[in-house]
Amino acid sequence: MTPDTLHEAAVARVRTIATAMSSELPALTGTLHKVLAGTIEELQGDQLIVELLGASIESNLETVAHILRYDVDVDEVATPFAAEEYARRLAQRGIAPIALVRAYRLGQQQVVDWAFDELATDTDQAVALAAGRIIVDTTFRYIDRISEQVVTAYESERVRWLANRNTVRQAMIEDLLRGDPVDLATAEGALSYRLRQHHIGVVLWATSKSPGDEDLRQLERLLQQATAAAGCSGQPLFVPQDRSTGWGWIPLGRGHAPITVAGDADGEHWIGVGSPAAGADGFRVTLLEAQRAQQVALAARDRAHRVTSYTDPQVRTAAMMATDLDGTRRLVRNALGPLAADTEAAARLRETLQVFLAEKGSYLATAERIHLHKNTVKYRVDKALEERGRPLDDERLELELALVACRWLAGSVLMPAAP
Repeated sequence: MTPDTLHEAAVARVRTIATAMSSELPALTGTLHKVLAGTIEELQGDQLIVELLGASIESNLETVAHILRYDVDVDEVATPFAAEEYARRLAQRGIAPIALVRAYRLGQQQVVDWAFDELATDTDQAVALAAGRIIVDTTFRYIDRISEQVVTAYESERVRWLANRNTVRQAMIEDLLRGDPVDLATAEGALSYRLRQHHIGVVLWATSKSPGDEDLRQLERLLQQATAAAGCSGQPLFVPQDRSTGWGWIPLGRGHAPITVAGDADGEHWIGVGSPAAGADGFRVTLLEAQRAQQVALAARDRAHRVTSYTDPQVRTAAMMATDLDGTRRLVRNALGPLAADTEAAARLRETLQVFLAEKGSYLATAERIHLHKNTVKYRVDKALEERGRPLDDERLELELALVACRWLAGSVLMPAAP
């Protein structure tokens, strides 16, 4: 048999294989669908995407069968509609494109295996081998071309989808934060976050000058850490506000027991925390509280706590005083006098006095709480009152407010130390 005769015989055999493929299309589709749906973990649990995978498989198999049967130029073949739509749906769900490419590779393997099983019964092994080479070459070139096209469709849809989703999500968040009435199901779909539960709102911000979006990525990681530290299994919602600030909501589910929000906040990353609140209105209120906690931290400047929580009664008081820093400075100086100095010595005296007041004037309880000897506590209290220049009960409310302001708004309300 001459090379030309062998090639003609191989092409003819490929046509019979393609005809058989067309006739067995439903069975082949079902087999391949079962293999891919069970092998690619990213697709499991999403019934709609699994069904669309079936349509994509069928359209690709039908196209391959036509190419082999009618000797169609692979370079002229367009991506089947169902295959493109499957790629777009993966992009919309945020499933990595590796799942898309892997499906095509596994699909090619299954088709080639099926074709070689058909060729295994041929008596003329030379023709069968030549036909097998044509099938392998054709399916390889088809997969190479189509996978490139569907990945391009995936990437284009991902960019478009994210831009549109961010626009819709931002508009929905603005409606919620204004307190406008919204359809909860629609809002939850836009946010990919459940509103019919308890939440904790957080404001995260950075004071570093990291290049690009590195600060935002770090803030999102910080929110994930805070969610895990709070013992919450749901995914938080993170919404960037600019290159160094983001808002977040930690999902608590139906429960709303007090929890501690923490994270690996450092000298460049900070968290303001609201209190647990329920539903769409709670979604708004808890973020408002987190913003007030942030105002306290910003007023404290470099003395701010890494995590400032509005659940602390002193933070709530400090937040009100932070709205009028000029008035708060006057209150602090009037109530504390020289005790309002920005020095370590004055800070120790203020801390001891504040605990002493909280412990209802008990030297022993104060000593146990701050781990000092009772006599040391008495000395510090006496010294603090001496610095103040007035007895303890003289305008005591202002005294307590001033001590709260010094603790939480330190950098903005303390008097500069004497040179």
